[in-house]
Amino acid sequence: MLRILVRWAINAIAIWAAIKLVPGIHHGGTGATLLLIALIFGLINALIRPLICVLSCPLLVLTLGLFTLVINTLMLQLTAWITGPILTINGFWPAFWGAVIISIVSGLLNVLIKDERESDRRPRRAS
Repeated sequence: MLRILVRWAINAIAIWAAIKLVPGIHHGGTGATLLLIALIFGLINALIRPLICVLSCPLLVLTLGLFTLVINTLMLQLTAWITGPILTINGFWPAFWGAVIISIVSGLLNVLIKDERESDRRPRRAS
């Protein structure tokens, strides 16, 4: 349960960074609405993104994975569409750069916050 809450907080921080750094992404609410946006974004990434990745597998292979940036952009735009006036994005390019910043910030935070069960998942070497 704690892992889910940490991932949720990481998403919220990453989205906040994108809102602050990218002109064209606007947040019209409070910290609680930012947590709601992070929850919706996490659900979209957990439920819809895998389906889109499977359906676009030929494009992902053809572009050597670069199409993932477009998928991330579409997931952010879908989040903005679902949340309505709470999160607004003015076009494709702000969504693209916002998705890039969210990916970078969440990746860095995931590296900094180690999972204590990560060592249990690694295969042990025979000595």
